[in-house]
Amino acid sequence: MSQRDERRRRRRRRLIIILPVLAILGVGAGQLSLALFTDSETVDATFGTGSIDLDAAKIDALVLTSSAMMPGDSITDDVVVENDGTAQLRYAMTTTSTNADGLNLRDVLTLTVKTVDATDPATPCDVFDGTSVLPATVLGAAGASFGDPTAGPDSGDRTLNAASNETLCFRVSLPSGTGPAYQGAATTTTFTFDAEQTANNP
Repeated sequence: MSQRDERRRRRRRRLIIILPVLAILGVGAGQLSLALFTDSETVDATFGTGSIDLDAAKIDALVLTSSAMMPGDSITDDVVVENDGTAQLRYAMTTTSTNADGLNLRDVLTLTVKTVDATDPATPCDVFDGTSVLPATVLGAAGASFGDPTAGPDSGDRTLNAASNETLCFRVSLPSGTGPAYQGAATTTTFTFDAEQTANNP
């Protein structure tokens, strides 16, 4: 046997010895990599939303109805605007008035809105001398309002904290100078109160 063949045979023997050793080392390394200490923790968070809620029953209690107004007459009533929600709100009030008979009564009737009486708040609107919220304004088709129902703060908007309320005094008047052309006329006015959140609503 030549020296070259001898060398080849020795190399083969070395490979035969080395391969099993490498295999054992590989298995051992795999076993070592699987031996890990671990830990995991969890925590729950609960989310909910607040609410903006005008008390419908209290607003519905506003009564400004008369079928026999004469020039110089007024009708006054108080309305409680209440926030039954859990977050602060701002609100506005708008009106729309009909002219079904074509006599244009809505164009002479005026609406005035004030806060409760300064003289005697216990009888909120008897004296009608509170702070002006809306000066005497002709109803028109949609002319008498305070604040603005569009999103964001607007001039005239009023603010109510959660679980709070305020009383406003509404007065509709037929001016004393109203002429005979308005006899037997009728109009229906719808008062709409719109509220929105104040938080994150600049």
